[in-house]
Amino acid sequence: MTPSERPVVAVIGGGIAGLAAAWELVTGDGSGPDAPEVHVYEAGDRVGGKLRSEEFAGRRVDVAADAFLARRPEATDLCAELGLEGQLVPVGSVGASIWARDRLRMMPGGLNLGVPTRWWPLFRSGILTPKESVRVARDLVAPHLRTGMAFGDRSVGDIVGGRLGRPVVDRLVDPLVGGIHAGGVDDLSAAATFPVLLAASQQPGSLMRRLGQAMRRRGDTPASAAGGPSAPPAFLTLSGTTASLADLTAATLEERGVTVHTGVGVAAIGRARRRGKQARRAGGRWQLMLGGDEPAVTVDAVIVAVPAPEASVLLAAHAPVAAGMLSAIQYASVGVVTLSVPEGSIPGPLRGTGFLVPRTSVLEGRPSLVTGVTYLDRKWPHLARPGDHLIRASVGRFGDARHTDLDDDELVASVLGELAVLLDLHVRPTHTLVTRWDDAFPQYEVGHLIRVGRIDKAMAELGTVAVAGAALRGVGIPACIASGRAAGRRILGALHPAPDPAPDPAAPDLAAS
Repeated sequence: MTPSERPVVAVIGGGIAGLAAAWELVTGDGSGPDAPEVHVYEAGDRVGGKLRSEEFAGRRVDVAADAFLARRPEATDLCAELGLEGQLVPVGSVGASIWARDRLRMMPGGLNLGVPTRWWPLFRSGILTPKESVRVARDLVAPHLRTGMAFGDRSVGDIVGGRLGRPVVDRLVDPLVGGIHAGGVDDLSAAATFPVLLAASQQPGSLMRRLGQAMRRRGDTPASAAGGPSAPPAFLTLSGTTASLADLTAATLEERGVTVHTGVGVAAIGRARRRGKQARRAGGRWQLMLGGDEPAVTVDAVIVAVPAPEASVLLAAHAPVAAGMLSAIQYASVGVVTLSVPEGSIPGPLRGTGFLVPRTSVLEGRPSLVTGVTYLDRKWPHLARPGDHLIRASVGRFGDARHTDLDDDELVASVLGELAVLLDLHVRPTHTLVTRWDDAFPQYEVGHLIRVGRIDKAMAELGTVAVAGAALRGVGIPACIASGRAAGRRILGALHPAPDPAPDPAAPDLAAS
């Protein structure tokens, strides 16, 4: 096959999902002499999307996701394929705290995404009052009975609140699950964000015990659940930054012949005329109208790996059902305030990797702006330097965009005011950095997976167009990589369909009978 006969695939979006899609296209089952010619189009001036790092206080720090989950294999598998195994760095400290009942308290062992699976560690933690702890114990002594009803999707908050009481939702589950998604668990789909919880809730018996059994099946020990010393690392990064995964992936893609265009957005997707061999490919050809003065390009397949609102606009003319489903996904805006403070300015020992602040917390006479704090140089010892501490405060969640009304100086001042209460920190930082992520976190509302199923069905009808990204089946780095690679496999299958099986000469000819 000559180069001109190779199918051309455009990947729209240079975030980790788009880069993973491109990687699958050049390394998957369709690779070889007829592997597609791949072009990645990124409207911004860099790849990585919501993976980003900056120079700060004499070191390079992530200003978005600073780790990926070690248990899911997609990110570590990609690192291995890129030859980066030697650069993987485990988290340097374990455990985390929660601001509960006016003080920081270590999270108890045996939590499954904030839901307790053992009563005694929860009781000893002091996160709940004795009366609230007794309410939780009812799940063990008077467990749930099978109702015979077939439950559909429900919110995480509805399930946990009904079985263990509202304080567990407000002080543990919402800070953890809601923190991952920058949303509230009263709205978040259990099927999409915590499927094991939904499955456990549909079975008779204790919810806590069933979630504990699920943890043991996946290999979590009580020590690992609590972040004990015998636990394998829960999170990993790369020796540079987590954001470097995107840069290194893009560099390796270019070595393999992929063209990565930065500063080039796609304004619209249109149908192109079919001609020659291309006309026999399912779905026909596509024309991309590029931004600026760039000429339009014609391709054989497209992977759309941009946020849902942008994907909706690009797909509206060709897949209106998918576009409508995508446009209905709401997003939360967040911000990150990174601080360098003098060594010794924080009284008392720093425990674990940081702490979470429930949305029900009141600081300085108002609902807390800060949602969580990371001790960066404890979490990642390679960031530690004599003379200072690096800490990072996160702000913003779905339904709370107060930080967007503050300029950078006002936001830093508000965060420092709350850290004075949370950490007894009363000094001016030596360096500050504010990073804003507007409309960054898709919200998986109840019924989200039904919506995604309809998107999948509508996209399948297009044949050679696929979607990928955080809006679909997971916001974490491994989930986004999985989404991109799945889209790449689907496009390879559309470009190189398996031949029909040869007829069995022994089979009867039904048409003739």
